[in-house]
Amino acid sequence: MKNRQSRRNFLQQSLAATALACTPALSAAESKRPNLVFILTDDQRFDMLGCMGNPIIQTPNLDQLAQHGSLFTNNFCTTSICMSSRASILTGLHERSHAITDFKKPMPDEKFRWSYPALLRKNGYYTAFIGKWGLGGALPESEFDFFNGFPGQGKYEHIVDGKERHLTSMIGDDAVEFISNAPQEKPLCLAISTKAPHVLDGQPNPFRSDPAFDDLYKDVNIPIPETATPGHHKALPEFLQAPHTEGVMRWKRRFSNNQLYQENVKDYYRLITGVDRMVGRVIESLERQGLADNTVIIFTSDNGFFLGEKGLAGKWIMYEESIRTPLLIFDPRKPKQQRIQAMSLNIDIMPTLLDYAGVEAPPFVQGRNLRPIVDNPNAPWRNDWFYEHAYTHQNTIADTYGVRFNDWKYTRYISDNYEEVFDLKSDPNESVNLALKDNAPLLQKGRKRTQQWLDALADWRHDPGYHWHDPA
Repeated sequence: MKNRQSRRNFLQQSLAATALACTPALSAAESKRPNLVFILTDDQRFDMLGCMGNPIIQTPNLDQLAQHGSLFTNNFCTTSICMSSRASILTGLHERSHAITDFKKPMPDEKFRWSYPALLRKNGYYTAFIGKWGLGGALPESEFDFFNGFPGQGKYEHIVDGKERHLTSMIGDDAVEFISNAPQEKPLCLAISTKAPHVLDGQPNPFRSDPAFDDLYKDVNIPIPETATPGHHKALPEFLQAPHTEGVMRWKRRFSNNQLYQENVKDYYRLITGVDRMVGRVIESLERQGLADNTVIIFTSDNGFFLGEKGLAGKWIMYEESIRTPLLIFDPRKPKQQRIQAMSLNIDIMPTLLDYAGVEAPPFVQGRNLRPIVDNPNAPWRNDWFYEHAYTHQNTIADTYGVRFNDWKYTRYISDNYEEVFDLKSDPNESVNLALKDNAPLLQKGRKRTQQWLDALADWRHDPGYHWHDPA
């Protein structure tokens, strides 16, 4: 991020300069468009919120938003790795369509101009980005009205004015100061992207949380996952058990005994509680500026995370811990508490943000606007979706694709020529691979539907004249 000792002056000067460049004030009708705050965490899995049933983790601010908003209980990422998922969030496209398959690839200009921040800016929104960018290439500072992001993974601990500061807290400082000084002529779209609760590799405290939370969860015993057993690990395909794989190597470093597990999972929880406190500060800042009643808040994460389940750490593969993430939408103009069970995706964020702004999504976008099921959770919706993961990192991560249905899933490990079928209704822990049993009809259905998705995605074009539809 920018030099932290000059952060306050930088923010104030940058906001003042860009405010002078604003176009004339919008009409009365346009000025009623809601402000948008989009908060994205990193590696936060679906059950790491109090409102999602976790009895230990403390997330009071997010829980409060969920009490007056829409909590999506079956939200997923279409690729479980940060750069690909973030590109999907920006564009509403699957990995093979936006082609961001490794950490070095930047978003091409011809695709970024159809991203949600570019389209919102083009249609009168004052756009801002604060935090972890997560894609390759140069930082897109000129593509936002205000940009204070950082490349790569960043670090949690910083020294500012001789004092240690935590990155999440500093991102919160920047967000609060932005809201306090943002120009009033346009509706705002503020994207806040945290590093938390992502691990920091190569450090003695890989999930280094804010020291302010050191005593939190101190006297709590975090239960070991039901599937964190040698038997569940041995039930994995052999290539996922291999000692050289990322999932196994990281498990050994972080979760392979109870002491490591307790230390690291508690710090993971503390990082999430730190994000929750930041969310509270953002809400308070919106209230002080008189913006809260007209600001839609969307909160989610880029992908899930294994916490020792099946003897694994990390994400990448198509098990639920890896692909399932939290999602809540709070609209103060229509507050209502509801839990939505329909399957939502990271590619749905882009068209949903656009719809709240009154901007039509490009017809080639593959995600769906979520507002119809916010208005009516029983409205017709998708029954399946396509998952893929192309990044293999020197053959330590399995490349995969497959289809997740409402009650079951099909996965193909491409290089290893191996298939899995799980009945999620009777086997939510994904312990019994039905592809190895006498279940040919389900296996054939999974293969057929996956091929339909592959064919449809192969025919897709990044062309404003092309209308995307899920394969029939």
